[in-house]
Amino acid sequence: MTETMIPLKVAVLTISDTRNEATDRSGQSLVTGLIDAGHRLADKQIVIDDVYRIRAVVAAWIADPEVQVILTTGGTGFTGRDSTPEAVSVLLDKEIQGFGELFRQLSWQEIGSSTIQSRCLGGFSNGTVIFCLPGSTGACKTAWKGILLEQLDSRHRPCNFANLVIPGRGQHE
Repeated sequence: MTETMIPLKVAVLTISDTRNEATDRSGQSLVTGLIDAGHRLADKQIVIDDVYRIRAVVAAWIADPEVQVILTTGGTGFTGRDSTPEAVSVLLDKEIQGFGELFRQLSWQEIGSSTIQSRCLGGFSNGTVIFCLPGSTGACKTAWKGILLEQLDSRHRPCNFANLVIPGRGQHE
């Protein structure tokens, strides 16, 4: 008997001072990936790169029992306005140390040493898994195909993050 994938409820946040729904290719790439994989879009928003606005949206989703996964795109670089890690890291109960390391390893194959400027991160808060990705569509696709597709699939072995956020299966209860 083949195990059935359990769909997760995923919220997507694009952090950008210039994008809108019509021009948000990175956020849309994540939405397409998660829906194609069988997950459900719980919410999608765009906010400007402001620590407090980012934190407010992510904190609300962390508190929402209808959101199991949060994917953010944008604001992970080193410019003066890039503030996603500062906004989100204080909300985490546990950081996923290997996420940024693995992302940069995969990204190295595509963009070389420029990947060192990515401050992407992952973690858990209140039983919700959160991944903060760079703002480029290519980076979102790299993270989705190389890490998140498997790690958000409850069937992936030997372990995955999906089973940690599914009620009755996770460690957070």
